[in-house]
Amino acid sequence: MSLVKPDKSAAARIGLGGGCHWCTEAVFDGLRGVVRVEQGFIRASVPDDSWSEAIIVHFNPDMIPLETLIEVHLRTHASTSNHKMRGKYRSAVYAMEPGHIPHLKGILRELQDDFEMPLVTRVLDFQGFKPSEDRFQNYHRKNAGGPFCTRYIDPKLDLLRRDYAELVDHGALTAT
Repeated sequence: MSLVKPDKSAAARIGLGGGCHWCTEAVFDGLRGVVRVEQGFIRASVPDDSWSEAIIVHFNPDMIPLETLIEVHLRTHASTSNHKMRGKYRSAVYAMEPGHIPHLKGILRELQDDFEMPLVTRVLDFQGFKPSEDRFQNYHRKNAGGPFCTRYIDPKLDLLRRDYAELVDHGALTAT
């Protein structure tokens, strides 16, 4: 399973999908206020009921606001590209409660102004989660320095260190 950080006071969770879940897991494991990240596959209601790579972020909203998590998510995957792999890598924010959908859509509308191209990221209702196999959990920690990590994950972590330094838990970004 994913790393559990010392602060266990998380009162909220959100599902995020957009790119490879190995990358997304590494990004969110590196943020202060994130208590735990579950890596795997999420599905929503029809027509988005196929399993798509994603994570569930358990976080303390007093330490890191939901809006910030979503902004980091949009900045660390191709949130404006409707590429041919969107079935496997659905760009989405998954609402854990149906009542959260309007709020999440509002956050995306506000953040849209910060992007030159239209966001393809959608708000979807969370319908299920299945974790990745244990051998893929904490992929970056287990495979740091490997070709996949160097090419795809490390640039995202560099972006975090550069643009979100105040949010980075530097110890969490160190591979074991």
